[in-house]
Amino acid sequence: MTQETLTVTDNRTGRTYELPITDDTIRAMDLRQIKVHEDDFGMMSYDPAFKNTASTRSAITYIDGEKGILRYRGYPIQDLAQNCTFLEVAYLIIDGELPTQAQLEEYEGYIKRHILLHENIKQLLDGFRYNAHPMGMLISMIAALSTFYPEARLVDDFELRQLQMTRLVAKVPTLAAFAYRHVKGFPYAYPDPDLSYAGNFLNMMFRRAEPNYVPNPVLERALDVLFILHADHEQNCGTNAMRAIGSSRVDPYSAMAGAAAALYGPLHGGANEAVLRMLEEIGSMEEVPSYVERVKAGEFRLMGFGHRVYKNYDPRAKIIKQIADEVFEVTGHNPLLDIALELERIALEDEYFVSRKLYPNVDFYSGIIYQAMGLPKTMFPVMFAIPRTVGWLAQWAEMLTDSEQAIARPRQVYTGYGERDYIPMDQRD
Repeated sequence: MTQETLTVTDNRTGRTYELPITDDTIRAMDLRQIKVHEDDFGMMSYDPAFKNTASTRSAITYIDGEKGILRYRGYPIQDLAQNCTFLEVAYLIIDGELPTQAQLEEYEGYIKRHILLHENIKQLLDGFRYNAHPMGMLISMIAALSTFYPEARLVDDFELRQLQMTRLVAKVPTLAAFAYRHVKGFPYAYPDPDLSYAGNFLNMMFRRAEPNYVPNPVLERALDVLFILHADHEQNCGTNAMRAIGSSRVDPYSAMAGAAAALYGPLHGGANEAVLRMLEEIGSMEEVPSYVERVKAGEFRLMGFGHRVYKNYDPRAKIIKQIADEVFEVTGHNPLLDIALELERIALEDEYFVSRKLYPNVDFYSGIIYQAMGLPKTMFPVMFAIPRTVGWLAQWAEMLTDSEQAIARPRQVYTGYGERDYIPMDQRD
């Protein structure tokens, strides 16, 4: 029987080391025994951007990028998107199991109980300029919530921890909608407890003077599915930020403000906006072939294709593509969809993209759908942050109860000067 070890020979010294293998990994700390001299620090691994380093064990989300598989707590994303509401999936991700009907109704009641914001939050919002970016406002308001709930710093108290998670899942859509209406110059629309999670968000975003807003059921369901698809995605940039900041034992509001700030970047939550700008730049289906050739010539990247993890068709992209047709039946046809479909067709048949495993990802269609719903591009990262709140909180809670975790503190490979003598000012060139 093969031993679960890795034999390493250090050619500098001729010494051989046996490193235990667990779950196809070795512990980086086991490398520290590899030294040339006894007073050496020991060997480290060097992995910029964590491209091949596992920082945690997690039971939340499973991804097989080669096969295009995404599962939450073991359930395929396709089954959850087809059969569940977003709050069902939120309960699953945070609690670990799908809720019974009674548990779901109780959870929905908790969410509705905490959906309102303290009125002082509106004063904070009113301090932003009329053209402030909604994501910047959202980050600031999430951080500010830590001052409204100072007990949140007691992160080791299970009941208090659960309360903060419920508050955040409930309040982030309200914060997002208020930020949108601040930019538009509209009065804030308060939550309606009779509506679903997605329906209420549409109500707070788009209600005008009508006493009772009735969301379109197609758009309501489409939004629910989009929220499900974005709820968690393993150890991405934002989640890594949530865990790293949370490892200092700070409250979840402060940690999540940092995670949202990571999501704000164009390489993370801004990717679907980049896709939309690309489609607008192409302009027509006739221009697609020449644009593809320019991509192949190295002039720029094809936005919405390829993924750091997926080397196959992103399973979320397949689901969103199906939703797009239903949405456009309600909102009217968007010519950008024709450009997107033609771009996808050509790219999937072209050896250049196929050989590089560049397939459409979740961002390729989501921006088109959000635009069809009437959302400006600046709201796209906010729409990402609302559902990802669930994943961030589940990952944060898992990290807090993991006995192997400690405050995040990566090592570095120092490449600067050795010790130098101080030079007085009058002697410097």
